[in-house]
Amino acid sequence: MKSIAERKVLLQVNNLKQHFTVKNDALFKPKTVVKAVDGISFELYEGETLSIVGESGCGKSTTGRAILRLDEPSAGEIYFGGENLLTVKKKDMRKLRGDLQVIFQDPFASLNPRQKVKQILNEAMATQKSVEKEKRPERMKELLEYVGLPLESLERYPHEFSGGQRQRIGIARALAVHPKLIICDEAVSALDVSIQAQILNLLKQLQRQFNLTFLFISHDLSVVRHVSDRVMVMYLGKIVEIADKKSLFDKPMHPYTHALLSSIPVPDPTIKHERIILKGDVPSPINPPKGCRFHTRCPFATDLCQETEPELRELEKGHFVSCHMVEKI
Repeated sequence: MKSIAERKVLLQVNNLKQHFTVKNDALFKPKTVVKAVDGISFELYEGETLSIVGESGCGKSTTGRAILRLDEPSAGEIYFGGENLLTVKKKDMRKLRGDLQVIFQDPFASLNPRQKVKQILNEAMATQKSVEKEKRPERMKELLEYVGLPLESLERYPHEFSGGQRQRIGIARALAVHPKLIICDEAVSALDVSIQAQILNLLKQLQRQFNLTFLFISHDLSVVRHVSDRVMVMYLGKIVEIADKKSLFDKPMHPYTHALLSSIPVPDPTIKHERIILKGDVPSPINPPKGCRFHTRCPFATDLCQETEPELRELEKGHFVSCHMVEKI
């Protein structure tokens, strides 16, 4: 298998911003802007799994939706296969949907309850014209085999399946159109732990089989550790650290990443485990702090952190950190 450095860049995001305007009740009151994602840049390589982690509200899911153009980004560039998705007309964007698929958090809400499984899969193939009509029944059988569901599932409705089985249907629907990139938005967080492991192993198996690329969005660091090649940590709409999985878990450099990793439960009660408790609440994305956005909760913050926003710097090969004090921590 090729190393990350040897792989082709499939997705490149440059200075992506996603700001939402909130309506005000007062007639002459200025508009309120929520800076959900505020100028992030990263690359995703062909055949890898890049995970995005962070607290609720950090911009993880918003980033995924912006890449898919489910929400139109406020600014930036998103290059997929060398083409800027933000310059593609909406009518032409549909043609690219086959290459860009998503697996949602709630499999029941993302499946049409009035359609049988065969109709759900057929609709995906018909919309993208990815499989000729006469070949679709055979393709459906293949898809069910890939995701580990029996053939009779084609004649059943979503409510007749368990949560894990419904997520397998969602995966089959994504595979039906031969995608290159699949965005997994909290794809296992609604499932029992034992089922989570099955779905994660299935995703890794399918990735090897079809050379899939995953952007995996999750708040569960144990899951991220199992599935990722690289990990990107976000805080309040900004990237604070990006590194390969081993480097980030073995040697985190940003204070926020330290705090996140300290929250992972240790199953052995004989091992002393010091948890870092961050003081205060996450600031509002409507009015984020000046300078480093983490400085209001950081135990190492200085006057520089309060005034100047740190750049995302490569401190070790492939390990990028956005922190003024990282060398002194």
